[in-house]
Amino acid sequence: MTIFVDMDEVIADTYGAHIEIYNEEFNQQLSTEMCLGHEVWQMVPVEHQESIRNHARRTGFFRDLKPIEDSQSILKEISRKNEVYIASAAMQFPNSLVEKSDWLDQHFSFIPWKNRILCGNKHILQGDILIDDRSYNLDTFKGRPILFTSPHNINNNGYERANNWLAIAEMLL
Repeated sequence: MTIFVDMDEVIADTYGAHIEIYNEEFNQQLSTEMCLGHEVWQMVPVEHQESIRNHARRTGFFRDLKPIEDSQSILKEISRKNEVYIASAAMQFPNSLVEKSDWLDQHFSFIPWKNRILCGNKHILQGDILIDDRSYNLDTFKGRPILFTSPHNINNNGYERANNWLAIAEMLL
């Protein structure tokens, strides 16, 4: 099978990074639980929203992300039996292309560079499975779309859902 896997909020914890940076920058105690069903920037005072929207433009933001729990070991196992591609929208932020590639080298070195699709629009993907946290990326996918649970999408319905990488393992291994 050909399996496409998104990066942000599927294998890389951008949501947690936004909260961590915000709390440090503004001396706050924002938590994931306080943000459920929303983007982080939507849950802070208006005067702080611009800062959060610009986190991804900061040098090092994508390079310093933590891997989502169990993503490395389970994706490695899946990649032994399937053609796995990382498909990430990396063109929106100036530093993300290089930083995402470096991050993959560090945390997912078993995914070769030839299997990394750093693009702007995922409607071009053609394969068997797409695992993504954004339903708009799943809307046009012709194969099996799997919505990976992230704090921002807990209220989204209409897709097969995986709450974590252990659920992905049950589906695909």
